[in-house]
Amino acid sequence: MIVNIPNSLTLARIVAVPFVVWLIITGEMTAAFVLFLLAGASDAADGFLAKRFGWNTELGAYLDPIADKALLVSIYVTLGFSGHLPVWLVIAVVSRDVLIIGAFMLSSMLGRPVEVRPIFISKANTFFQIVLAGLVLAELGVGFGLHGLVPVLVWVTGLLTVTSAGAYFWSWLVYMARYEPVPQRPSRRRKGMGGTHGSGVSVR
Repeated sequence: MIVNIPNSLTLARIVAVPFVVWLIITGEMTAAFVLFLLAGASDAADGFLAKRFGWNTELGAYLDPIADKALLVSIYVTLGFSGHLPVWLVIAVVSRDVLIIGAFMLSSMLGRPVEVRPIFISKANTFFQIVLAGLVLAELGVGFGLHGLVPVLVWVTGLLTVTSAGAYFWSWLVYMARYEPVPQRPSRRRKGMGGTHGSGVSVR
């Protein structure tokens, strides 16, 4: 079954993106924070259910990272637009994802597909991006008194974002430089009536 419970939860996160953006723009930060928490809970739930009951699908493998990135990038852009996050950090976050996606697309267009393998620095970067977004929304909506951590997390997240982008880009360059296409086997020629044939073309 393509649309199972995990995939439904993933689709719900995608649907939630415009609502989170709207809540932040209109200043409903408490509701935005709650919806952000629900999205995080759904992400954990769909991963658990997919592994526990074997509900893994090809659709889910593509939708899950798309949903996570769509939600996270949308929150960063909206918080940056609202003045709650520095513009340079938002540019770094968006540019990193555009750079990685563009590199993978270019590889596929050139017939040199790259296998996506999350590296440690990338996982750390995603973790701090989530923590920073959640903390900013929490401080704006609830006010836990942890606003002093925001500047620190901004710089840590920015550093990890730039570092992970550089690591991915460097590994991509090394891969493209070393890539060797699989050699094609020469087609067998066979004699038949009317001459010798190879690859369906008559040689006379």
